[in-house]
Amino acid sequence: MLEPRDSESDFSGHDATEPGEGGLSSLWYLAYTKPRFEGVAQVNLQQQAFDVYLPMYKKFKKTEAGSVSVFEPMFPRYIFFRPTRPGQSISTVRSTKGVNNLVRFGFEYAVLQDNMVELIRQLEQGRNQISVLEASPFKAGQRVRLKHQALNNMQGLVQSVGSKRIAVLLEIMGRPTVVQVEHHQLEAD
Repeated sequence: MLEPRDSESDFSGHDATEPGEGGLSSLWYLAYTKPRFEGVAQVNLQQQAFDVYLPMYKKFKKTEAGSVSVFEPMFPRYIFFRPTRPGQSISTVRSTKGVNNLVRFGFEYAVLQDNMVELIRQLEQGRNQISVLEASPFKAGQRVRLKHQALNNMQGLVQSVGSKRIAVLLEIMGRPTVVQVEHHQLEAD
């Protein structure tokens, strides 16, 4: 869980009686959503004229057709928002569909400075541009073990990594043999 820090850091708390006033437009508040309701909260906060940011994380899931990319919240159950105009109250956020509560430390709302949110955006953009090959934990020359029990946890060397399959050099019956396996069928040795 997030912890409050002193007012000189990028992450600080502000008095709950001053939301939306005094030039807080550069501060982002943090809402805690209901489980898997980040998207619902995002839409509803946008409809209330809040500036909303839900960082998404690209990951790859194994399917019969191979690896496919999916996007999930980078911080499950958390969403950033800020007022878009002076005097806009954040009190309505607590009753917004999808939102469970606002993150606070005692009586102070948790806030993030613009520069920290920008760093998160840069991380998100970088991660979302990678390919399945770049995200794969397997690299050529790496020792691996086959997970399949029928193969008795056989060990081998990764020869090449593709988007759907990995070529692994195994010793079968005393001979080096290259076999093609799916990513989920391997583990690092």
